[in-house]
Amino acid sequence: MALSSYEHPIMSKVTRTSKRKSEHIRINLEEDVRSGLTTGLERFQFEHLAVPELDFSKIDLSLNFLELALQAPLLISSMTGGTQEAKAINIALAEAAEAKGIALGLGSQRAALENRDLEDTYNIRKYAPTIPIFANLGAVQINYGYALDECKRAVEMVQADALVLHFNALQEALQPEGDTNFEGLLSKIENIATHLSVPIIAKEVGWGIGAHSARLLIDSGVRVIDIAGAGGTSWSQVEMYRADTEARAKIAATFIDWGIPTSSAVIEVHQALPQIDIIASGGLRSGVDIAKCIALGASLGGMASPYLKAAVISTRAVVEAIDLVIAELKICMFASGIADLQALRSYELRQAR
Repeated sequence: MALSSYEHPIMSKVTRTSKRKSEHIRINLEEDVRSGLTTGLERFQFEHLAVPELDFSKIDLSLNFLELALQAPLLISSMTGGTQEAKAINIALAEAAEAKGIALGLGSQRAALENRDLEDTYNIRKYAPTIPIFANLGAVQINYGYALDECKRAVEMVQADALVLHFNALQEALQPEGDTNFEGLLSKIENIATHLSVPIIAKEVGWGIGAHSARLLIDSGVRVIDIAGAGGTSWSQVEMYRADTEARAKIAATFIDWGIPTSSAVIEVHQALPQIDIIASGGLRSGVDIAKCIALGASLGGMASPYLKAAVISTRAVVEAIDLVIAELKICMFASGIADLQALRSYELRQAR
């Protein structure tokens, strides 16, 4: 059975893309789409210091990422856009990210490139004038007619500071409408990276980027790797709930425990490429998780699901979710005697007992 052969015969490309976005939001909010794997972060722990010799109020979470100032090493990971529901979510995320001085990634902008009427669902710069915003396109679309001009349009549409190219080969293979030709992408990405005015971030969607793939991407001009490892949302599970036949659902369910756990991906990529910036995402649920990832080699920690659930409530709910993570991160550092992110990056985690 060719998984990519099915198409709704009377549905336009634009309608299919927008419909898929709505389905993804609903499924993530309503269904259990967790990976069968864990992040692996439970294997590591900080050493508690009864005498930390620190003033809690002086712990510094600020940093520069891609020459841009952040108040904390947090990213609201790429989620959504392309529907009116997504517009409201993106506004809440943008307002909260601006209030807390953290980075924000947008969902794939393919829908808006296909239909300019949907651009407004992504255009949140007016709600977040000072923070880093990352535009987003599926890397595979470069093999389906997208080129430098479309990448520039995506960046200009949202006045972005970087472009995320997301890699979701397994998800595309599981989608009835999936685009599955990933051949020859690296040379095309290299050309785009050479001529694009902002850096490129390569991101997986939840199955992880290991050392081999990271080297290929960096050699092709990518500046940052978002490893997006296994242990959180599994998009094979999402596609299982979207499946139009029992056979497709069964195939998708097979991959519930597929991928490189988040901790393993961070360690692999950091050891192979110690000078590059790594974003750790995939199943992170607390400030302690983010602290562990930074100690393992990441520069930022990205979360999506907790903020999505808050964003459908209000901007205030997202701010509160961010404040919770920041508090957890600072308390973790305080109780471990770590004063700033530079010290956290050089901290040696212990194996959990």
